[in-house]
Amino acid sequence: MPAVRGPTLSTNTAFLLLALLAGPAQSAAQDVPAPQAGQDAGETAEQSRLDEAEEEFDSSDEQGQVALDESFGEISPREKILRQRKKAWQDTEFDVQLRTYYLDREGFDGAQSEAWALGGRAGFQTGYFRERLSFGATAYTSQRLYGPEDKGGTGLLAPIQQGYSVLGEIYGQLLLMDGLTLDFGRKGFNTAFVNESDTRMTPNTFQAAVLMGELGGENGSATWRFGAGYFDKIKEKTSERFISMATAAGAPDGVERGVYAAGANISKPWSSGEVSVGVIDYYSPDILNIFYTEVKYTVPVAENAFLQLAAQYTRQNSTGEDLQFGVPFSADQAGLKAELAVDDALFTVSWNANGGGDALQGPWGNTPSYNSVQVMDFNLAGVDSILLRAEYAFKSAPGLSAYAVWVHGSQPDDPLEPAQDEFDFNIQWDAERGPFKGLSVRLRYAVVSQDTGGPDLQDFRLIVNYDPPSL
Repeated sequence: MPAVRGPTLSTNTAFLLLALLAGPAQSAAQDVPAPQAGQDAGETAEQSRLDEAEEEFDSSDEQGQVALDESFGEISPREKILRQRKKAWQDTEFDVQLRTYYLDREGFDGAQSEAWALGGRAGFQTGYFRERLSFGATAYTSQRLYGPEDKGGTGLLAPIQQGYSVLGEIYGQLLLMDGLTLDFGRKGFNTAFVNESDTRMTPNTFQAAVLMGELGGENGSATWRFGAGYFDKIKEKTSERFISMATAAGAPDGVERGVYAAGANISKPWSSGEVSVGVIDYYSPDILNIFYTEVKYTVPVAENAFLQLAAQYTRQNSTGEDLQFGVPFSADQAGLKAELAVDDALFTVSWNANGGGDALQGPWGNTPSYNSVQVMDFNLAGVDSILLRAEYAFKSAPGLSAYAVWVHGSQPDDPLEPAQDEFDFNIQWDAERGPFKGLSVRLRYAVVSQDTGGPDLQDFRLIVNYDPPSL
């Protein structure tokens, strides 16, 4: 399902490899750096548009020079520690978000799910003590404003429409070297198949140890992002406790298995554009193995137009003693996508094809399938689906954007399952300045129809987030 965070016109798709894929794009309004010696100005501007990389520099002091603040002898080891601790606290960053969410869904059978919740998160992460170790924690809550007990199932509240609160994150981060960190403890992570899935009031978080790093990227060279880790437990969205990853995947009580994950992504300039290739694998003993790969190529086609072509492939199968379902399991899915960004508009067409066997699953978060939309994932065995999407950001109303999506899915292999179509409409306003800065208001509406006839599924959502700009 799409995340609660609002859409952007970035042509990048949501392929995440242990939170190590391309970082957020810098503002297009940034100045293009001057060409270096031997470089053509056009090539430099093109590279800047593709990479938008920040240049780093060390002190300009000549070797052997001593700055005044380094004079008069060394600081004692104890005073160094005290100063480093003070700086770590001074560098502490706070993260607070208030959220209210209303969801009203009427199913194919006429059953209604409805709730209105108020909550959010409050957390912090310190700077690095002794320039090596940082700590963080985040608490989450969702409280009922409205929610009849006979209209549960929205995913905004705990079962029987109850509010909940939980310390979802408490972790440490060890800076091993520049560009290489080790996160350990309970924390949110975002990868292709293990992720926060922040589409309701609170996200998934995980008990894990994860190594993440980045290499290269200077002077137009290739950028490598990589990671490896072990995920032991998951706190699911509306839960107040952490459970085994195997339990979350559907294994019987008493079966406890974690998930080993490792992946890498390389991106580099190629021809007149940029190519990105990534791969990740998840392995849970006796439960499930997931292999995922994606390739993307982005190229400018006009002064204010970019084209991105992408392909993805997923393979899933049971492992060892098949403890997840008690029987062997296998599924696979392939996908293609093309996106064209022209000024403030973005047009998308994508295709997914599911192989025979079983439905693709995502027990530890959202799946990266191109055609997974607001309500349906179109991931049943044998289903081919096609998506058309158009999005526009209104220049006359800064922060206002809207998009519409249509997905058609074919008949699944299971003759008892119908073919389905989904239409989504989304409008969102993000206050960029003024007294409402930090406020986001999003309206979402979806209709799902089936070829067997009968009532349509209708899904309406109102999401309001507020991130205090001073934090």
